Amino acid sequence: MDWMTQASTSAAKSDAVFFYTFGLSLAFLIFITALMIYFVVRYNKKRHPKAEQIEGHVGLEILWTSVPLVLFLTIFYYGWTNFEYMRQAPRDAMGVKVTARQWSWAFEYPNGKKSKVLFAPIGRPMKLEVRSADVVHGFFVPSFRLKIDAVPSHANTTWFEPTRLGSYDIQCTVICGVDHALMLSKVIVVPEDEFKTWYFGGEDAPEPGKSLRAEAHPDLPKKPMGEELLRVKGCLACHSVDGKPMVGPTLKGLYGKQQEVITQGQTRTITVNEAYLREAIEQPGQTIVKGYPPAMPVMPMREQEVKDAVDYIKTLK
Repeated sequence: MDWMTQASTSAAKSDAVFFYTFGLSLAFLIFITALMIYFVVRYNKKRHPKAEQIEGHVGLEILWTSVPLVLFLTIFYYGWTNFEYMRQAPRDAMGVKVTARQWSWAFEYPNGKKSKVLFAPIGRPMKLEVRSADVVHGFFVPSFRLKIDAVPSHANTTWFEPTRLGSYDIQCTVICGVDHALMLSKVIVVPEDEFKTWYFGGEDAPEPGKSLRAEAHPDLPKKPMGEELLRVKGCLACHSVDGKPMVGPTLKGLYGKQQEVITQGQTRTITVNEAYLREAIEQPGQTIVKGYPPAMPVMPMREQEVKDAVDYIKTLK
């Protein structure tokens, strides 16, 4: 299972703290249970029909106070050092901005590249600046034992260094709205040279880990190309294709519809055509549909991708 995989350096450290605490708890469970059984047998009513008054024992009281205190302090120290390790990213770590919004994740790299899944080169540390564009979310990668809150108007930081190639789940741990369950993404850990080809390449550079994503989502090829494009770009986190109300207007029946919009503070009625759809994709803050928040981010698309997206929206009658 995904949560059992150790795919980063932090996972091994977190597991060590967990198993240390679990081992102590198990040892004390066995010890206390054995003592209970011993006293029940040793001091049952048949052997001691008449109760006796038992006075306190100072040495015993000091012992059962000091031993748990020392063990608790070791647990605290062990956990605190691991916490400090996760807070202090290496100087050569690549900084990635992680933005959570209802209901999707967005990742921005130092050179301005953006993606909806987090690409990571194996063996290289990555520092995450996690923030929210709307409500509180929880960024959680089970295989990395990595969890940090995403809150509005503040960036929380953490880091990881992947140790295994593969595709690993990203989940939201805070119930953030009606489509909380759809707020999923992936960390795609790839060889460093494959990552560099994508990172330093232009818009046409192939995204790394395509085979890993196909394996993680085997049903994707069965979906229409336009729908898959909108899903990968994160559009379907805010726009439905079946008329269901979400953060943004539904795409079903949108083409050819009379729509009230706001442009530079002025309200007007338009007919949704191809030119409007292109503008909405390429310049989402230019014209806002009345009644909806200006929350749509700029998501770079190639010319062919814009055409595919518009053509697909036109089919949603």
